[in-house]
Amino acid sequence: MKEERLKELLEKYYNGATSSEEESELKKYFAGNTIVPGYEAETEMFRHFSVNEQDIAPSDDLESRIIDSIDALESKQKHTLRHRKSLVVLSAAATFLILIGAYFFLMRETEPEDTFDDPQIAYAEAKRILYDVSVRLNRGTRALEQVTRTTKTGLESVEKTANIITGQIEIVEHLGRFIETNDQKK
Repeated sequence: MKEERLKELLEKYYNGATSSEEESELKKYFAGNTIVPGYEAETEMFRHFSVNEQDIAPSDDLESRIIDSIDALESKQKHTLRHRKSLVVLSAAATFLILIGAYFFLMRETEPEDTFDDPQIAYAEAKRILYDVSVRLNRGTRALEQVTRTTKTGLESVEKTANIITGQIEIVEHLGRFIETNDQKK
């Protein structure tokens, strides 16, 4: 093969514009013993292709497996959506119950027990009442910690689901590129 023809075919090959016959011509040339100097990298590449060349055809049940995988993924997404909705409803209900409970718990003692003439006794009683209110508020805050943990767990599960969906989309895109490449080779 003349060097001009070789350069032309290699340029077309690297641009992805060669036909099957032209690629076969390149493979035959580089499989031979007389190679133009300066094309050692191409020689190694085409010889590697010749040794490792396999015509891989998709299995007969590929389409049904893809459809089954998509159906399974959609089913899982529906289940996750239902789970997320129920988690939101339960969190809202728990918050509502905590607020109502706190209201009745704190409003139970609205009448003052007594008035005081001595400022020191009044100060001591005010400290006792404020301490009691602080303790009750802290108890209410502890009850909200479970809601916070539940919400955090829900967000983590949503993030995991999003990562799985992203991974599946990448697989489908890769499969699309593979099919497109095979269609171009035909």
